[in-house]
Amino acid sequence: MQLDITILAPIGGVLALLFALYLFYSVKKQSPGNEKMKELSSAIRVGAMAFLKSEYKVLVVFVIVISILLLIASFIEGSGMHWGLSVAFIVGAIFSAVSGNIGMRTATMANARTAEATKKELSKGLSIAFSSGAVMGMCVVGLGVLGIFALYSIFHYIVGLDTSVTTNILFGFGFGASSIALFARVGGGIYTKSADVGADLVGKVEAGIPEDDPRNPAVIADQVGDNVGDVAGMGADLFESYVDSIIATMALAAIAGAVVTSGEILPWLPKAEILGSTDTLNFIILPLIIAAMGIISALIGTLVVVFGKGKNIYGALRNSLFVATGLTAIFGGIATWYLIGRLEPFYAMLAGLIGGIIIGLSTEYFTSEKRKPAQRIADASKTGPATVIIQGIQVGMISTVIPIIAVVAAMIFAYELSGFYGVAISAVGMLSILGVSLATDCYGPVADNAQGISEMAGMGKEVRERTEQLDAVGNTTAAMGKGFAIGSAAITSLALIFTYMFTANQMLSSKGEALLTLNLSDPYLVAGIFIGAMLPFVFSALTLGAVGRAAYSMVEEVRYQFKKFNLLKSDKNKPDYARCVKISTNQALKEMIVPSLMAVISPVVVGIVLKPAGLGGLLMGSIATGFLLAVFLANSGGAWDNAKKYIESGNLGGKGSANHKATVIGDTVGDPCKDTSGPSLNILIKLMSIVSLVFLPLIIALT
Repeated sequence: MQLDITILAPIGGVLALLFALYLFYSVKKQSPGNEKMKELSSAIRVGAMAFLKSEYKVLVVFVIVISILLLIASFIEGSGMHWGLSVAFIVGAIFSAVSGNIGMRTATMANARTAEATKKELSKGLSIAFSSGAVMGMCVVGLGVLGIFALYSIFHYIVGLDTSVTTNILFGFGFGASSIALFARVGGGIYTKSADVGADLVGKVEAGIPEDDPRNPAVIADQVGDNVGDVAGMGADLFESYVDSIIATMALAAIAGAVVTSGEILPWLPKAEILGSTDTLNFIILPLIIAAMGIISALIGTLVVVFGKGKNIYGALRNSLFVATGLTAIFGGIATWYLIGRLEPFYAMLAGLIGGIIIGLSTEYFTSEKRKPAQRIADASKTGPATVIIQGIQVGMISTVIPIIAVVAAMIFAYELSGFYGVAISAVGMLSILGVSLATDCYGPVADNAQGISEMAGMGKEVRERTEQLDAVGNTTAAMGKGFAIGSAAITSLALIFTYMFTANQMLSSKGEALLTLNLSDPYLVAGIFIGAMLPFVFSALTLGAVGRAAYSMVEEVRYQFKKFNLLKSDKNKPDYARCVKISTNQALKEMIVPSLMAVISPVVVGIVLKPAGLGGLLMGSIATGFLLAVFLANSGGAWDNAKKYIESGNLGGKGSANHKATVIGDTVGDPCKDTSGPSLNILIKLMSIVSLVFLPLIIALT
């Protein structure tokens, strides 16, 4: 009877991949338009794939080195690390890279097809753009569930390891996914914003030409950047959150289950008795089953948009999220009752699900051009770019309130119901609808590319207005997606921190050593908190500086080409797009190394020097400032962007006015905030937590 319900996990994963395959071919069979559109789409695709290929060359070296180190560490006497960590790490890295690669290929194939489809009707273009995003969403959830289920089954049932050791091995899978995510997010973010800033500063501000004017040498690099940053980067980011939340829940269930089985009453593991109500295996499997239920719900929610015929684009996308959320709640409740026989874990999951929706809606309010915060930034343009920047900072800071309260409320509610297992499963709940929420987010870059192609290919005013409608909604959904990613990163990191605490105490208890209490009177803990609180600021400084240096190179190149080719005075001369693409690629790959390595090395060094207590403080400090800083940067950047869009839609003087130029400068400041530093902080706080869990046995052995 247990087998019947357990098999839903791989069935859900396979179903997601089959649906992704169906959507891929349904998009591919659509017309890509005329030769000019094909040429532009091809240039974007070639640039995007060239960047991924170059990035993967760096990542292959990193994956090989880390997997060898993990394997060597497993043979160190007393390290407590299993050789399976190395295997799981490689699998996690491969699955994360594959999902990003598939999403990138689909998005760069769909852009011209979306533009062409809008010639017939707006809903057709929406369907194609959203379907391409759903390919990424379904690949992420499908590969995530299948990877975790396969590794757990192999090491537990075939190799014969107990559940605690098996779930610890799964941390390697999360580590692999996290590593790829950080490189993809940081590298992609640097790429996209160096191109975007260069194109905007020289093209829109200095030369006074439209955003997607084909005379701008950086325009193709800018279009490529939308894909490498907001498709491959976002996909890898949320793949990491998705698998980490499931793994953390499974690990906590295994730890608490072992405690309950032993009959001990351990004060460091509160509310563990709830797992004594039924077979521990049911609690371990539950997050995978909820994920499978989320896949089925997301599939149905996706169909709301794919086969919809309405003209309310934002309404269709929002309805798909609500449908998926409602169905996940129903299916998740049934699955929880069937497996556990009680509904406390379901209520905890529901708290996370609702928290995610609240964070998304909050982000939409603070960043949408239809809302007061972004419009106030636009009004500030009347007195110049300085007041635009000041107002944007204010919006970003105040926007932290609702996400913090939502995460805290979900955490407390979940803990009171089901202890720390409830906190972890609330993270699973928040991410359970990822198949459709990621589709909504990845729709944005495709719509942006379609709008650019319609303008560069001269498709006419009517088509351009339709693609602009798609793009305008895409800006809002992209901002909501970033808010959702940040919120899910925060609650996933909380689950990982609790897992770190209990895993450390389980190991220390088995050795008869003093337990980890995380007492504020411990100077090692306080030192760790301060260092952890500092790291997100250092990380942001490194990534912002990287964008600044890369953008400087791009600005110089665009100015040089305007002068050399006399692009503004003759339409016959064509810019050298490839040179700009190459500059963005080389700068991104060079600049992503240091901040990415910092995230991996810092927890290990702090753990060895300041001991497990100091490492616990590091994780606490990093999530506190990292979460706030990520929300602030992402929402400020999103609000600056949409304040510019508000003026471009004909308000306050419209395009080309002094007000417009002031908001373009604000948007340029916000670009690296919302698309590089802010989103990358999600991965920083998760990666440091997962690295801490992977190397915890070695740290305890060495200290």
